[in-house]
Amino acid sequence: MNRIQLFFALVCMLAFMTPPAVAQDRADPQKLTDPKSFSMILLGDPQGYVKYDINQPLFELCTAWCADNKKTLNIKAVLVTGDLVEQNENIVLNRRMLNQTSRQMWEWASHCMGRLDGRLPYIIATGNHEYGYVRGDESFTHFPEYFPVERNSCWTDCLVSAYPNREGKASLENAAYEFVEPTWGKLLVIAAEWAPRDEVLNWAKKLCESKKYSKHTVVLITHSFLAERTAARTANEKYRIKPANYGQDIWEKLVYPCSNIRLVLSGHMGVPGDYEDSVAYREDNNSAGKPVAQMMFNVQILGGGWEGNGGDGCLKILLSAKLLMKIQI
Repeated sequence: MNRIQLFFALVCMLAFMTPPAVAQDRADPQKLTDPKSFSMILLGDPQGYVKYDINQPLFELCTAWCADNKKTLNIKAVLVTGDLVEQNENIVLNRRMLNQTSRQMWEWASHCMGRLDGRLPYIIATGNHEYGYVRGDESFTHFPEYFPVERNSCWTDCLVSAYPNREGKASLENAAYEFVEPTWGKLLVIAAEWAPRDEVLNWAKKLCESKKYSKHTVVLITHSFLAERTAARTANEKYRIKPANYGQDIWEKLVYPCSNIRLVLSGHMGVPGDYEDSVAYREDNNSAGKPVAQMMFNVQILGGGWEGNGGDGCLKILLSAKLLMKIQI
C-alpha cells in the first residue's frame, strides 16, 4: 500500500469512527414540566417478551429507553411487577406458549436489565413464574443467581434492608430501598416475594414502623394484589406453594396497619382484551384514615393476547407531582 492509499484508508476509518457533528433529533423527546419533580418507571410482567425470541428485543427496548431518559425524566428507579421469565426451571419446550428454555429466558432477562446496571436502581417483585418448575408451585428460584446485589452499583447507596428468601438465602426477593428527594422527603420502596410468607410481612411491617422509617412515605410492590376489571384484592389462589399470602391477606396484615404505606403496586392478573383489562386501581383508607392508592399493571397480553408480542413495549411513568395528590401525608 503506497502513501496515498494509506491516507485515504485512514480518512475512511476516521469517517466511520467520528460521531456526527449534529446529534439526531429525537422523535419522542421526553421532559418534565416541573423540573423539581421526579419519576419512577413501572414495567409490568415482562415474561411475554422473553419467552419468544422474536419478542425479546422489545424488552431490551424498554430498559434501554429507561436508561436513555434517566436525566430528562429525572428517573430515580425502575420498578418491575414480577414474572421476568415464563418458567423458572424447564428444558422441555411447550411450543404452544414459548420457544425458549428457562436458561435462555433468564439470560435474556438478565441481559435486558443489564441496560440499567450502573445507571439506575431497579426493584423487582418476583412473580410466580420465577419459582418452581413451571408456574410457581415450588419454593426454589434462580433469581439470586442472575440478580445478585453485586451486579448493579446503583443498589449500593439505596438498599437499606433485605430478608432471606424461601430457601434461606440472602436475596433481593425481599428488599427495601430508600430514596431522599428535596421536594418530596424520604421515600422507602419495599419489594416482596411471590405470595409472601408471614415472616416477610412481619419484616416489612417492623421496617415501616421502626423509628428510622416511620416518617417515610412507603411504596410496596408485590406480584399478586389486585385483580383486573373489578379491582378486587386477590385471595386463595390455587397454587401449591405454602405458606402464602395474597392481596387481601397482605392488606390486612401489612398495608392497613401501617400508616405510612401509601401506594401498592402489583401485576400478575389480567385477561386478553383492551388496555383496561390489563390494569386496575382502587383507593382505601388505612388504619390511620389515610388513603392508600393501589394499582395493578400487567401488559403482557397487549399486542395479541397471551401468545402475542408481550406488551407492545408499554410502560407506566409514575410522576411525583401526580402521586403527591394521591398519597400526600
